[in-house]
Amino acid sequence: MKVLKNYFHGLALTALATVLSFGVAKFVPSLNASTVGVALGAITVNFGLLRERFKIGTKFASHRLLRIAVVLLGFQLSLGEVAHLGTKGLIVVIITVAATFVGTQAIGRALGVSRSQSLLIATGFSICGASAIKAMEGNADASDDEVYVAIALVTLFGSIAIILLPALQGLLGLDAPAFGAFVGASVHDVGQTVATANRVVGALSFAIVVKLTRVILLAPMVAIVGTMRHKRKVKGDGSDRRISIVPLFVMGFVAALLLRTSNLIPPTFLGMAKTVQQVLLVAALFGLGTGIQFSKMRGTGGRALILGVLSWILVGTIAYLGVRLQNL
Repeated sequence: MKVLKNYFHGLALTALATVLSFGVAKFVPSLNASTVGVALGAITVNFGLLRERFKIGTKFASHRLLRIAVVLLGFQLSLGEVAHLGTKGLIVVIITVAATFVGTQAIGRALGVSRSQSLLIATGFSICGASAIKAMEGNADASDDEVYVAIALVTLFGSIAIILLPALQGLLGLDAPAFGAFVGASVHDVGQTVATANRVVGALSFAIVVKLTRVILLAPMVAIVGTMRHKRKVKGDGSDRRISIVPLFVMGFVAALLLRTSNLIPPTFLGMAKTVQQVLLVAALFGLGTGIQFSKMRGTGGRALILGVLSWILVGTIAYLGVRLQNL
């Protein structure tokens, strides 16, 4: 009972913030619940409202609930949807993800950003925001502060995209399907992608298919990085730090994806899983938001912020060129 009591205050605060996040998103269409959740968490900690008794519960939300949300995300995907995207669309997704992932880390090295921080930012901007960052965390040797900074950056620029990109549709010369593909290939978080594409009639379905195809690449990317780090460890100092090539919850994500593809899961369960996933994600992002302390972000000397700006420009440019060249 004492253990449960330790978690109670933080989880109760998280539940309240989650309800408030969905409420704000309902009445302010330009915001999505995920963005509001992170913002509320950041406000809570930076205004000194996060008491010590809350921290164990909010940390549980940011770690455990997010992992469950990632697993449930797999039920929203199927390999058939990737096939429906076509070869051209798949090429755009793969090139955008690979170029952003590699390019962001190269820019990070040039700016003097740590290898672990660059890896997390590259993962978040190239795949699916906070979920991808947490999936890669075990292979990054990153501090909690580096994780929180990376999540703050993808949240910031994903939120800007919701407002900015629909306003630029005409200037970019994209019709609704092409704009949807562009948003799906460039915006970070799934919720941010939906919120952005939903502001242009006819764009949402294309954005979702492209975006979820990016999400599928999460598991192989984590596996590749984990394998490379494992090889370096074997050749290196022989330290006994445990390296997780593919975290258990990422394997759960893949299992959910395969179950959805098999068509063995009833639609009722899929609908319920989607709702639970959305709620848990917002709750987890509030927990993560409580780790975003602006004083610590300033301690990076602005280099991480500059890297975020350049990575955002990079992913947007590559996605736009890919959509235009492939005539999606």
